[in-house]
Amino acid sequence: MFCILFDFVGYAQQPNIIFLMTDDQRWDNFGCYGRPEFKTDNIDKLAEEGVVFDRAYYPVAICMPSRATIMSGRYLSNHRVGFSYPNNLTFSKSDFRDTYPAQLKQAGYRTGFVGKFGFPVTDKAYHAEGGVSDYDLQEHLGEYFDFFTGRGVHFRGAFKMWPEDETLKKIYNEDRPLNERTLKTGDAMLHFLDTQPKDKPFCLSVSFYAVKNDKDIDMYPPHIKEFENQIFSVPENWVEGKNTKLPELLDHWRGVPLHKKRTSTPELYQKLVRRFATQGYTVDQQVGRLVKKLEDMGVLDNTIIIYTSDNGRFHGSQGLYDKAILYEESIKAPLIVFDGRKRKEESGYREKAFISSVDIAPTLLSFAGLETPEKMQGKSFKGILNQTQNREDWQKSVYSESLFITDLHSKRKYEDFEIANQDIIKANKSYRSRGIRNEKFKYIIYYEHTPVIEELYDLKNDPNEMNNLVYDKKYAKELERLREETNKTYQKIQKL
Repeated sequence: MFCILFDFVGYAQQPNIIFLMTDDQRWDNFGCYGRPEFKTDNIDKLAEEGVVFDRAYYPVAICMPSRATIMSGRYLSNHRVGFSYPNNLTFSKSDFRDTYPAQLKQAGYRTGFVGKFGFPVTDKAYHAEGGVSDYDLQEHLGEYFDFFTGRGVHFRGAFKMWPEDETLKKIYNEDRPLNERTLKTGDAMLHFLDTQPKDKPFCLSVSFYAVKNDKDIDMYPPHIKEFENQIFSVPENWVEGKNTKLPELLDHWRGVPLHKKRTSTPELYQKLVRRFATQGYTVDQQVGRLVKKLEDMGVLDNTIIIYTSDNGRFHGSQGLYDKAILYEESIKAPLIVFDGRKRKEESGYREKAFISSVDIAPTLLSFAGLETPEKMQGKSFKGILNQTQNREDWQKSVYSESLFITDLHSKRKYEDFEIANQDIIKANKSYRSRGIRNEKFKYIIYYEHTPVIEELYDLKNDPNEMNNLVYDKKYAKELERLREETNKTYQKIQKL
C-alpha cells in the first residue's frame, strides 16, 4: 500500500516527473562531465540549472538487472532479475506493484513509458532459461502504464503501444528508417505530453535505445557530420591491445575479445567513439525538444527531470569493452536532476554525496510525497537535493556487484543450468564479483575463484585504477575493513 506524506497537498502541488535514461552512455561523455567534444548542449543546460552528481554509481552495471534495480529500488542479489542463471528470474507482478511507476499510478499520477523496457514482468517469478516466449507487453504491463510505446528488447516482447491512435501510428510507421529510432522516441515523448490532462500530475519514463548501437545504420544521417572529422580525447587508462595487468580470470569475460575487435587500436577507438557521440547528440536534441515543450505548456516550473544511463561502458579503458566489471568506467553513472520548482540560487551546483541507482526509485516517490515501500532497499536522496540531509547520517560508500556470466546467458545452451553453473565455478572460470567504493578506495573480490582474487585501488592517487594494492602491507588494515564491509552489505541485501 502507498501512503501520501504531507510535503504536498493535492495534485496541483505534486510535481510532474520525467525520468530519462540512455543505454550504455558512459558517465564522462558529456560537456558537464568534462568532455565538451561530445556536444551535449541541452543536457549541459539542464546540469547548469540543476544538480550534477559526481559520485553516482550503479549497484549492477549491465542492462536488464540495472533497469530492474532502478524501477524497484532493490539490488540484483535481492530481486535476481538478470541474464544468467541463477540470477535470471522474471519480475513478478506482486513485486512490480512496489516499483516507482506502479506506486505513482496508484497515487493518482498518469504514468507513461517510451522506449526500451528491458525486463519481463510475469504473473509469478520464474527462471527464464531459454528466454521468455510469447510475451505480450500490454497484457503484463497495461495496469501500470496509462501510455506505453516500446518493446522488451532482452526478451521476446514485441513492440507495443497503447492507447493506440493515429499520431502514434504515424510516429512508428514502418517506412521510417531504423536510424530515426531516437527521433521516434522523442516524438512519442512529446505525444505523451500533448495528450496529458491539465488536472493530473504525470510521471513519464523515457528509455532511449541509444547510445548503445555501434553500426553506421543506427546513426541519424544529419548528425553524423557533427563528428565526422572529430578526433576525440583518449582516457589515460585506454590500453592498446591486451592489458596484461588484468586478472587472467577476465579472459573468460567477453569484454576482452570485444576490445580486441572494437577498440584495441587508435583507429578502432575513434571510429566507435564517433558513433556513440553521434547518438548522444541525437538524444541531446530530444532533450532540447522536451524542455521547450514543457515551457510551451507552462509546466516546466512544476516538473522534475532526471537524466542518467543504465550502465557505463569501457570502450577500451582497462583493455576492455562492454560493461559489468566493477571498474569506474562501468559502474560510475551520469546523474543530473533538474527541479523546475526551485529558484536559480538553489540549483546549478555539483554534489559529492554518494548515490546508488538503487536510490532512484525511493527518491522519485518522495518527490510525490509518497513513502518508500518496505521492499525498496535504496533510500531517497531528496534531502541531499534540498540540502536538509545530515551528511553524517548519509552513506559514505556504495556497493556494486557483477553476476553476469557470458556462458550462462539465457539461451537454450545447457540441459541443466545448475550443473553448468557449478562446472564453471569448479573450473575457476567464474568472474562473479562484488565490492565497495568509498571516497578514497575501491575494493573488488572475485569470490567464486579459488583462491579468491582481490583488487584494491587508492582512487585519490590512482583514479584510473592502474595499480592494485592488495599485496601492499601498508594497506592491510584498509583491505580487511573493506572485505568486512563488502560481506556485511551483501548479507544485509539478502535478508531485506
